[in-house]
Amino acid sequence: MTEKPQGAEPGDDSAAEEAVIKAAEEAAAAGSAGGDELAAAKREAAERTADLQRLQAEYQNYRKRVERDRLTVREIAVSNILESLIPVLDDIGRAREHGEVTGGFKSVAESLETVVAKLGLQQFGKEGEPFDPTMHEALMHSYSSDVTEDTCVQILQPGYRIGERIIRPAMVAVAEPQPGTQTTAAPDADKAADADKADGGPES
Repeated sequence: MTEKPQGAEPGDDSAAEEAVIKAAEEAAAAGSAGGDELAAAKREAAERTADLQRLQAEYQNYRKRVERDRLTVREIAVSNILESLIPVLDDIGRAREHGEVTGGFKSVAESLETVVAKLGLQQFGKEGEPFDPTMHEALMHSYSSDVTEDTCVQILQPGYRIGERIIRPAMVAVAEPQPGTQTTAAPDADKAADADKADGGPES
């Protein structure tokens, strides 16, 4: 049996019950508010985590872009230097053709050619290779029965490239197949066929 507070009147039971109910409701409301605050804190933490991940991804993309731009600038600078050295390499090539690359000059010339090769400069253009308009520039033209396709028969000036980029096309003399050389046998065959028909066909 619940003891009544001293000095409490019999009619105070309902007031006490109301006080207990009110306290329970306040406790429940406080618990609900605490749950809402926890859920809000979790949402805020998730949003902050997503923001941090976005910032990290943006930073990584920025680093990659800066590195790519740095490499591009380096390639352009190296390419400009190598282009300026091509006339020197042409002079060395002409001197070598005349047997003038000897002694100390030979050592210097070979060292320069080694350095530019390490930097990615490649020389191309050889006699006998097929003519390619993307790599060769034809300065002379002729016909020849010794070729079956457009062919570089003389390299007037070598070409240079860095990787797949053409710095300067090779200056070449081009020979085309002699007109009619590939069809000369056809008329003879036709004449032989006509002769067979006139004779009543080939003998069995």
